[in-house]
Amino acid sequence: MSKFDSILVGSGINSLVCAAVMARRGKKVCVLEREAVLGGCIRTEALTAPGYLHDTLSTAHPLFVTSPGYAELKDALHANGLTYVNSDAPTGVLLSDGRSFVLRRSREDNVRAMNALAAGDGDAYNEGLSFVEKNAELIFALLGNELWSSQIGKMMLGRVWKQGAHETVGFFSPAMQSARAWLDTHFKSDLVKAVLAPWVLHTGLGPESPMSALMAQVIAFTLEGVGLPLVQGGNARTVDAFKAIVEKAGGEFHTSADVTEILVQGGKAQGVRCVDGREWQAKNVICNVTPTQLYGRLIPASATPDTIRQQAAEYRYGKGNMQIHVALSAPPQWANKELDEVVYLHLTPGMDGVSRAVNEAERGLLPAEGTIVVCNPTRLDPSRAPAGGAVLWIQLPECPRHIKGDALGQIAAPADGKWSDEIRERYADRILERLGKFIPNLQQSIVGRTVISPGDLEKLNMNLVGGDPYSGECSVDQYMFWRPLRGTKDHATPVKNLYHIGASTHPGPGLGGASGFHVANSLAKK
Repeated sequence: MSKFDSILVGSGINSLVCAAVMARRGKKVCVLEREAVLGGCIRTEALTAPGYLHDTLSTAHPLFVTSPGYAELKDALHANGLTYVNSDAPTGVLLSDGRSFVLRRSREDNVRAMNALAAGDGDAYNEGLSFVEKNAELIFALLGNELWSSQIGKMMLGRVWKQGAHETVGFFSPAMQSARAWLDTHFKSDLVKAVLAPWVLHTGLGPESPMSALMAQVIAFTLEGVGLPLVQGGNARTVDAFKAIVEKAGGEFHTSADVTEILVQGGKAQGVRCVDGREWQAKNVICNVTPTQLYGRLIPASATPDTIRQQAAEYRYGKGNMQIHVALSAPPQWANKELDEVVYLHLTPGMDGVSRAVNEAERGLLPAEGTIVVCNPTRLDPSRAPAGGAVLWIQLPECPRHIKGDALGQIAAPADGKWSDEIRERYADRILERLGKFIPNLQQSIVGRTVISPGDLEKLNMNLVGGDPYSGECSVDQYMFWRPLRGTKDHATPVKNLYHIGASTHPGPGLGGASGFHVANSLAKK
């Protein structure tokens, strides 16, 4: 039996931030990871061929480098080997007809290029991002802080005092707007709509979802501000840097430690028990898991109210996600050379195509023409491949969690609805065939590929239920004040000294580490 100030269950970005902040402030921490590899959704592995390194799950860090955790830890992280590489062209779109548009980190350049496509589009884009700038204090306070706090209360009261209740409430009308409503109302160019619309997929939403306009605006604002930073040498270097910080301060990491129960006595968490019988004691237990795991698997039923367990059982998960990792003997040769420098390129028929693919995936269909996200990290970080080679990180954000059919009618649905190896590979073939139309040397350059289906994602990380990379649907009723559950506040649970962090909790997914930072900041003061 060991004694710690805090035990963290799971080793994703929120756990790493939480452990590092507390350890550096003199707290003894222990991180327990059920898998053999630390990092949660931060992994780098040789998935395809010798000499090629792939970020198995997540890759870019825009939300982390803007987070309070990074602000506090960045010097220590970089001193322990973390290095970012970046581009002035963070994103772009390639339409099915071959037309393309690149969004840059310069507002002036973006406005000029959009106005050239359609008069007034650049001005509308500037107006949308100016809305974020004008309301930055409110927006980023709501998206990044503990909502049930005196800080938020004082901020809201101050805004009402300065602007009046009517104008303050008026902010929420455009903030709740869908991306389609914003884009169709303000823009004429299908290219401009197409470069912005796919980004709502990275927040777990679709173009018709409430709040998706604000998410698109916030993302564009962030991309202009920090780009899409990738980790030199692979994303796992992030985990290495965090591990060095925590261990230097006396903290511990244990892999293959599958926690099966929170030890509760007198209404307080006392520690945890693993599947192999090992037990750890701590003053606090911090769980980076989903609500269904926490309340359905880890906390004894007698320790929580029936209403909370029922809400956890009703917690919903979103669309599945699929990845294709490709090793190439030569860099991809885009027809438009301007696309070479883009970090995240979306191949899509346009905003309507994104909507259609979202709808098909939500109805259990393999989309006919789903959005393809392409990242070529070797353009910025040649160390990930042998000389002259390249790797592609391909993400498909609109996939069914359970397959009921194929929108093209080519792939038969399995009787049990589960992703099979055959369906995974056949669907990947479809995607690479589409991509090959715009990269003439793609097929001849492939020296290895690994496809990760939604079912495979859940096997890699049990928080990715059904292949949902966001650990829960990000609809309005499961977001902000109501994430993870309407019956809990912020990161507290009904069990004293037991805290809940991670993508399933506010402020949600995105590898920002904010929930871990806020819990660490609170506990480090005790």
